[in-house]
Amino acid sequence: MPGKPSSAPKPRSPQPNRGPGEVRIIGGRLKRSKLVVAHHPGLRPTPDRVRETLFNWLGQDLTGLRCLDLFAGSGALGLEAASRGAAWVDLVERDAQLAKALTGACARLGVAAARVHAQDALQFAARCARGSYDIVFIDPPFALAASGLHAAALAAASRLLPAGGMAYIEAPDARQLAAWTDGGVWSVYRQDRAGQVHYAVLQRKAEAGAAE
Repeated sequence: MPGKPSSAPKPRSPQPNRGPGEVRIIGGRLKRSKLVVAHHPGLRPTPDRVRETLFNWLGQDLTGLRCLDLFAGSGALGLEAASRGAAWVDLVERDAQLAKALTGACARLGVAAARVHAQDALQFAARCARGSYDIVFIDPPFALAASGLHAAALAAASRLLPAGGMAYIEAPDARQLAAWTDGGVWSVYRQDRAGQVHYAVLQRKAEAGAAE
């Protein structure tokens, strides 16, 4: 005779492996275009709500502006800028797999005014001429926030931007954001918070006695 069914709880089935996620470009000529987001350690695309606020601050039309996405990841920031008319966008991503995906996204979306650089962000920035860009996006993984990488990237951006140029940065903690943006060559143009993300647009000040 078959035994009584066990009253012990059945083990949970393993969760299926989820495929890549996606984000959408939210404005400009590529509006509603999808960007694949690979499941990759530290990859955290800027949420739609934050990007919408950011590009309201920067202006919906970026025609003629030169942009640098220093830690490009999914490309959500740099390709959003390209969609809104940026004259040129450099997307820097050290991870070879993510850089390859970015190159494919640019080709698929027909973004000619962009180039993907599969290399270290700070090394790339060090080779760029002073004042090369109008906007720099800085969004490394939050896990590196305590390593000094964000501060180093801001220092690099201060050399790459003219007076009045804009840098965007995200932080997991309001105190860290304040420490990175306190004094020096930056003034806080706008800042806000969405959930655990603290973010700000900084404007580069003119250096006293320096010709820009």
